[in-house]
Amino acid sequence: MKYPVFIETTATGFCAHVPDLPGCVATGHTLEELREMMRGAIEMHLEGMAEDGDTVPEPTELVEFIEVTAPAALKKAA
Repeated sequence: MKYPVFIETTATGFCAHVPDLPGCVATGHTLEELREMMRGAIEMHLEGMAEDGDTVPEPTELVEFIEVTAPAALKKAA
């Protein structure tokens, strides 16, 4: 199973969450560490759901980036 993971930078590294699995989050100092932690978090989350008898959601297969034009005020600041 492959779940989309949203990754953000933080002051100390990275954090991530899985929109298909509310509450499934992980952090790491490096992207490599984050990926390892996130893999474990997803596996543990799915195991917990299965043990509780919850329906495990299928991974969302659609992730899209939307390009927008920056406001003129932002263009001048750059």
